[in-house]
Amino acid sequence: MRYLAMIQARCGSTRLPNKVLKDLCGRPQLQRVIERVQRAKRVDEVMVITSIDKANLPILRLCVDLGVRVGIGSEDDVLDRYYQTARLLKPDYVIRLTGDCPLADPELIDMAISQMNDDTDYCGNPTSATFADGLDVEIIKYSALERSWKEATHTFEREHVTQYIINHQNLFNYMDFISPIGDFGDQRWTVDEPEDFELVQRVYEHFINEEKMENFGYKDILKYLKKHPEIESINKKFKRNEGLQKSIDEDRIVAIKK
Repeated sequence: MRYLAMIQARCGSTRLPNKVLKDLCGRPQLQRVIERVQRAKRVDEVMVITSIDKANLPILRLCVDLGVRVGIGSEDDVLDRYYQTARLLKPDYVIRLTGDCPLADPELIDMAISQMNDDTDYCGNPTSATFADGLDVEIIKYSALERSWKEATHTFEREHVTQYIINHQNLFNYMDFISPIGDFGDQRWTVDEPEDFELVQRVYEHFINEEKMENFGYKDILKYLKKHPEIESINKKFKRNEGLQKSIDEDRIVAIKK
């Protein structure tokens, strides 16, 4: 297997409980993410990874119904969760995605893959942040994921899977994935807060219910929001990557069992 997309999801969100299972135009949000990622032409398989917490049983049931494989691992050490699952399947590359990004774009996933070289260890967009928050794409070579798993000792690097690579770019062949249509990093399309879900819900209602359009992409969304600034502004008060910053603020060194 060359490219394995792994969508991390759990039910234990504190700001918006069970957000990955919230109804989004007739389907759970996580199902919407899965279906969008499955449209990427270069992805060999899409799977979900969650934690051992029993609260996540509804995620397992949904994935069984959809015929999607699930990896189960540590609640807090998400890097270990990714590595242990990938170790069993041995893909050449892991594509890291999250269940709170229901506007994930298959065109961008394919575009990022096409820009990589054979020796690229990591390709992603968190450094330049030229895409809307919620269009995150991170592609990690298996060997780079394994090295991160062995060497990362900060808790925020274990919780946020690619932070070791991002903070040690000198150790990896690192590629920054930059928006091909200019910077729109001021947009917030992720779902962490009730206002975030309201914005995404309005987008889905427009394209699914009004336009009867399942395969809408990021360019379609930008055009729609430009015409409706009142929707774009619904969640403007929230900062990008607040969860990561909280993890950094609470960081500590941990001993990793290899």
